[in-house]
Amino acid sequence: MADPRFFERAGPFALGALASAVGGELRNAAPEQVITDIGTLQTAGAGDLVFVNGKQYLEQLADTQAGACILRPEFAEHAPAGMGLILAADAHHAFAVIATLFYPDPTPEARIHPSAVVDATAEVGEGVQIDAGAVIGAGARIGAGCIIEPNAVIGRSVVLGERCRIGAGASVSHALIGRQVRIYPGCRIGQDGFGFASGPGGHLRIPQLGRVIIGDDVEVGANTTIDRGAAQDTVIGEGCRIDNLVQIGHNVTIGAGSVVVAQVGVSGSCHLGRGVVLGGQVGMADHVTVGDRAQVAAQSGLMRDVPAGAVVMGSPAKPIKDYWREVAALKKLVSRAP
Repeated sequence: MADPRFFERAGPFALGALASAVGGELRNAAPEQVITDIGTLQTAGAGDLVFVNGKQYLEQLADTQAGACILRPEFAEHAPAGMGLILAADAHHAFAVIATLFYPDPTPEARIHPSAVVDATAEVGEGVQIDAGAVIGAGARIGAGCIIEPNAVIGRSVVLGERCRIGAGASVSHALIGRQVRIYPGCRIGQDGFGFASGPGGHLRIPQLGRVIIGDDVEVGANTTIDRGAAQDTVIGEGCRIDNLVQIGHNVTIGAGSVVVAQVGVSGSCHLGRGVVLGGQVGMADHVTVGDRAQVAAQSGLMRDVPAGAVVMGSPAKPIKDYWREVAALKKLVSRAP
């Protein structure tokens, strides 16, 4: 059960209503059976709902005290007798939908804290919450229903679409941001790209004259940095999910629905297609292109383009089958060594 000091729970909900919300089939229970919370297989009680999405959890399912479970149809026979079931092809996704019903995002309080600084030329939409110490620059436009958390800084002329949430201590400059974007605490959006002309006299800074464009429904994790473009824009497509501690350089474009995991470094002018997945700590040389739906395994180093749909691994990265063949060959060589 989530700690009520930090998380406000909605509900309770009827099990039949929850099944309808995810398009699932209700089995072994009356539609009016009440569910008061979500939980885990190990800790759930009679009023809680859990989920199972893999064979490895069936033993725990047999022992759980939960009152109801979301699971794939082929696992139904493994559920304890008397347990209410919601059958769904993707139990994990269904659980996410229901978890959001129980624990929805907070509703803005439609207020501006007295210690916040909002420039007189800024446009603030209806129902916006601006917390203590936040700064809204000249000409900025804040869409309806946004939440600006404490000490966040929204720079001059930045545009935020409706229902965005900017985390505590984050800064956003030189950026146009879509609707329902969440930028987590400590992010730095729109700072100078790493652009210098180096010569005998040192490193001369090159003005970075582009912007950051972020599409709708994007999440940017804590302490991630997205540099603005040098002469063109840095663009993050709609629906992307970017984890904590990611560095995205100037002029980068990331296609819609891509996922970038923690500690990835994307160098300047790289292009990621739609639906790309970069595992944790991937590093990319500049001007590399990754095709649509390609996947790059954790800690890989990309020095050349990756075709659409490819799965690569290693440093330098190569097709994942080649990587594991090389690992197997090296293992055989080592086993034969005197």
